[in-house]
Amino acid sequence: MNLSRRDFLELAAVLGLTATGGDALAKLAKLKPEEIFQFKPVGTVTLLHICDLHAHLKPLYFREPSTLLSHPSLVGEPGFLCGEAYLEYYGIKKGSIRQYFDTAVDFVELAHKYGKMGGVAHMATLVKQIISERGRDKVLFLDSGDTWQGTAVALFTNAKAVVDVQNALGIDVMVGHWEFTYGKDRVMELIDNHLKAEFISQNVLDSMWEERVFKPYTIKEVGGAKIGIIGNSYPYTPIANPKEFIEGWTFGVRMDTLQELVDELKNDKKVDLVVLLSHDGFSLDIALAKKVKGIDILFSGHTHDPAPKPIFVGNTMIVIAGSHGKYVGRLDLEVKGKKITKYNYKLIPVASNFIKPDPQMETLINNHYKPYEKKLNQVIGKTQTLLYKRDTFYSTFDRVISEAIKEETDAEIVFTPGYRWGTTILPEEEITVDNIYEMTAITYPDVYRFEMKGSQLKMILEDIADNVFNENPLYQQGGDMSRLLGMEYEIKITAPMGKRLRNIYVNGKPFDPNRYYVLAAWGGNLHRAGRNAKKFRPVYDIVIDYVKRKKVVAPPLKSNVKVIDINCGCPKKGGICP
Repeated sequence: MNLSRRDFLELAAVLGLTATGGDALAKLAKLKPEEIFQFKPVGTVTLLHICDLHAHLKPLYFREPSTLLSHPSLVGEPGFLCGEAYLEYYGIKKGSIRQYFDTAVDFVELAHKYGKMGGVAHMATLVKQIISERGRDKVLFLDSGDTWQGTAVALFTNAKAVVDVQNALGIDVMVGHWEFTYGKDRVMELIDNHLKAEFISQNVLDSMWEERVFKPYTIKEVGGAKIGIIGNSYPYTPIANPKEFIEGWTFGVRMDTLQELVDELKNDKKVDLVVLLSHDGFSLDIALAKKVKGIDILFSGHTHDPAPKPIFVGNTMIVIAGSHGKYVGRLDLEVKGKKITKYNYKLIPVASNFIKPDPQMETLINNHYKPYEKKLNQVIGKTQTLLYKRDTFYSTFDRVISEAIKEETDAEIVFTPGYRWGTTILPEEEITVDNIYEMTAITYPDVYRFEMKGSQLKMILEDIADNVFNENPLYQQGGDMSRLLGMEYEIKITAPMGKRLRNIYVNGKPFDPNRYYVLAAWGGNLHRAGRNAKKFRPVYDIVIDYVKRKKVVAPPLKSNVKVIDINCGCPKKGGICP
């Protein structure tokens, strides 16, 4: 990547350099990678935080959503902000690296300017710099989960590669969600025999004995402060993922027991601060903080929100650190009299083009990739358009996946789940086998073809819509709307449950609720609700072969869903999404 003189000056401004002209260029040229994002330390406690890494150990491109729709009572606030509205809310400068990391605005242009994001070897450099500055006894590193799943190297090693990287990075405490899709036995094996961090969760119970599966909390001495950390793993895991992976375990938010644990830590254990390490989702955690009293800091995860500033619900500070290894959250605290008297927070972009990778971490990652390099680095095609994952109803990468499945199964309608993890490929760039796994690497990858009555299909879609658009965040389970190929509809987000979808067409013909349609789907249990189900190959194999045949993909940019009633958080609050 080559930056022009103007780009260097802009970057100097972004990095807070005060010199001008040639002096700024000279200072920037001499700047050590570890100093790129300056931070004013506060107090004696530093809490580092990551969430939703999704096993992305190497740098990548990841475009944030250009539409982020929900109920109108929620849009325009943290958790439901994107695009221009996001820039305005957080006061982010146009053309800055912050805009590039946090929004879809001018993404391709800024990608060419700033390069790839993330990479754990680059993150390790930042972490080591912070520890060197503060001292290890003053630093606690927290991980809100969705860390072990999302790439080929994670899938091929049954998460061992990622656990090794977590250990080297220095993660101290974590919770989980997609971790559980490796199955109970593998999860416990990794926790008991390999993971150095503590895995905590107060909300996961053994259904037979009604006992907690994991420690509910841990207490850490950090910079002279006694900190109690309670864990909340994803409360809707049995709904979001196949139940067989966690058969015999029950989940839930469990506010009552959470309140009991907060009180126990405050009164019996006499900690200075109570922290909730959560994978509930940003909006659910905001709602939870209104009901559970005494939480000092809530580290959220699951919904992938990059929030450069903490938000406060009463006396509870809530932070969330984006996704895909693009960020490290740093929270410095001064703690006196069991209260936070000063703080400073920064959501640090892991700008891999400006940070030297840590040599030891880079070697560890390369060693884990080495057995699979030939397979994963194979170029199978290219794209003419931007391939991205995130948006409320539609994404170009999901369209490619759906077209591949349709060609394989000859289904009338193709379902692709609205997972929020994935990757982005710039226009005119090559597509590798690794890229396909970055969109599909799950432990239940098989595609199914089956029949389903129209009325049942609509009911399922209405249920999914209620999950995404319910006005009560406690009933939102995360994820975007399932993507559909072969089916078009209008949606009224503010309509009552069961009445949001209308004017439905299947391949250009009016939808018939009494007819049985031939569907294909992957990544869930939908086929179990149909009839005459037939299993096909894993989705990644189908998509790899499809891209090889096509050589060049150019999915349309237009969604097949029309939103008819909602004011969204982008491109500006009060604007109508296309």
